Parts: sequence; C-alpha cells; structure tokens
Amino acid sequence: MGKKTFALHTGGRAILKLDKPHQELLFEARPETFSRCKVATNYWSYVELGNLDDDELSNLVLEAWCNIVPKKVSRPYLAALP
Repeated sequence: MGKKTFALHTGGRAILKLDKPHQELLFEARPETFSRCKVATNYWSYVELGNLDDDELSNLVLEAWCNIVPKKVSRPYLAALP
C-alpha cells in the first residue's frame, strides 16, 4: 500500500504485520507456525505457510493490511465483507 509494507514472502514462510496482542497470542499458542521477526524496534510475525489453510492465511493477510491502511479505508471494506 503505497510505500508501506504489511506482508512479505520468503520461501516457505511469510512475514506479516499482525495486531500486537493477536501475534503475542499466536507466538504462545502455535510456536511451530508463528515466531517473532524483529523489524526496526518492533516485532512482526514469521508465519510458516505450510501450517495454514487458505482461509486462515487470507484472514491474516487482511489483518496485516488493516494495520497499515487508514481506518477510513479499512472500516468500509470490512463492513462490506459477507
């Protein structure tokens, strides 16, 4: 989105900018799938793609996107989803 990044793909895993409380929960609950990726002074999430189904990956990418776009963009989009 513009010059902002919310997701990167590196081999069999992705790096996603997830909501901080959600990613902390995922680090604890599913360490085989989610781990910390240091980005500047914060952490993003390494995500092992082989451990996710398409729906879960789609939801995580949407969450990452929502973390970087303005709320005036994400709220109408989310409200229009079925």
